Amino acid sequence: MATPPHRRALIPVVVRAPSALADNAPAVILPLRLDGTRILNTAALPDDWRARLAARVESPIAQNMLIVLILANAAILGLETDADVMARWGGLLARLDQALLAVFVVEIALRILAHGRRFFRDPWGVFDFIVVAIALVPASGPFAVLRALRVLRVLRLLTLAPNMRRVVGGLLRAIPGLGSVFGVMTIIFYVGAVMATRLFGERFPEWFGSLGASAYTLFQVMTLESWSMGIARPVMETHPLAWLFFIPFILIATFTMLNLFIAVIVNAIQTDEREELRASDPHPAASSADPGLHAQLGALREEIAALRRAVEQGAARR
Repeated sequence: MATPPHRRALIPVVVRAPSALADNAPAVILPLRLDGTRILNTAALPDDWRARLAARVESPIAQNMLIVLILANAAILGLETDADVMARWGGLLARLDQALLAVFVVEIALRILAHGRRFFRDPWGVFDFIVVAIALVPASGPFAVLRALRVLRVLRLLTLAPNMRRVVGGLLRAIPGLGSVFGVMTIIFYVGAVMATRLFGERFPEWFGSLGASAYTLFQVMTLESWSMGIARPVMETHPLAWLFFIPFILIATFTMLNLFIAVIVNAIQTDEREELRASDPHPAASSADPGLHAQLGALREEIAALRRAVEQGAARR
């Protein structure tokens, strides 16, 4: 006797995607009836409310609205620095600021609810949480200084705008390389400061009288701020060959080392972009001309067909 369609039992069948046969990617569970037909109505599957909540909170519309609110909050914080504006509109600005803060708190709470503990594993999520939490500390007594830190909420734009986030990520990635460049710069400045103190310290103690004063003067020279008329030419009036010191120092410290700083940062940003592209397309080499992929697809189809036949035979015997 045939089993009525509405009483057919369900069995879960675990199937891996073709691209994940050789990887540790999660399997996909396809619910099948005993007659081998797959359920097309996905409403029978468990409802993942966290995923739906995360999709809504992090949707483009929600992110764009949040950017607008952050910009509005930045404008309010700027207006609060004007005494005349505060005397006339201070109460309204304070209420708007509190309302925007409430929106930010709700947004962070929804993100924590959607992601759970994973929220605190994301550095950008932790940054957003800290920025919003600072605004919740009462800005009175010993914590009055935190009132000025409310403007840090504007930095949340860095987490919402992908291009800004990529730049910040590149800067963080460049820190080890920048450390090496900074070490070389320190050596150059130390050698230059010792030489300048020995050469010019006696006649120009205000600029080169000590190691610290020489280092600060050389930093000014490196920035090209009044280095010629303000420092080099007065020194050359008593030391005509002083240009032999200043010009090589500028060529090394300004045009070489500072360009190294820029090169390290640009390389780090490009590395981040390549990793993002690799993450968005984990199998860029896969194409219709890949014979291995076709073989895996064929094997997967044969396994599913054999499984369905076995299920049908078992149902027929019952």
